[in-house]
Amino acid sequence: MVATGLLVSDVDSTFLTQEVIELVAEHAGVRDRVEEITTAAMRGELDFAQSLRARVALLEGLDESVLATVRGILVPTPGALELVRRAKDAGWVTALVSGGFHEVIDELAAEAGIDHVRANRFEIVDGRFTGRVSGPIIDGAAKRVALEEFAQRHGVPTARTVAMGDGANDREMLVAAGTGIAFRAKPALREVADVVLDGESLWDAWPHLEAAGRA
Repeated sequence: MVATGLLVSDVDSTFLTQEVIELVAEHAGVRDRVEEITTAAMRGELDFAQSLRARVALLEGLDESVLATVRGILVPTPGALELVRRAKDAGWVTALVSGGFHEVIDELAAEAGIDHVRANRFEIVDGRFTGRVSGPIIDGAAKRVALEEFAQRHGVPTARTVAMGDGANDREMLVAAGTGIAFRAKPALREVADVVLDGESLWDAWPHLEAAGRA
């Protein structure tokens, strides 16, 4: 069966109302420092990979049990789960592509029926964070590559791909998609988006998916 389209969403402050690494940092007592770095990166003032390594380094020594606690307090953005359900009912492939972390996102994605997840991984040794990222970093270029790979895998033409995000790290992905949606976004992303949504609900994206599905 040929997919109607491909919907790829950023996670932190797009599919979720929160920034996952900040929730983890709360348990290490370094949330303020992590928030400062996150904000600068989202505005495009810092290289994403460099900023991610700096934030993760602050978590060194933290017990991995905090991950279960963080998973338990995740809050999907209003309309996010409804958008995914409607998209899947209409034959869309769905994906979360995130500068966040598999250890926190995967369970939520499975419950939501998301088809693909691409994200970073914490390096954890003997039950504790080492302060390093395990494997390649999912930055803006990697997000774009993920969108292109998923589209090719499912035979979805570019015109029927939709990407959603809120920060500078989503620029390449939105530009590569047939329809790029900036959701409550930073200026660095708004300037390249096809659609800018400033409401509270991701359900506002549905008419744009319908239009892309007819492309």
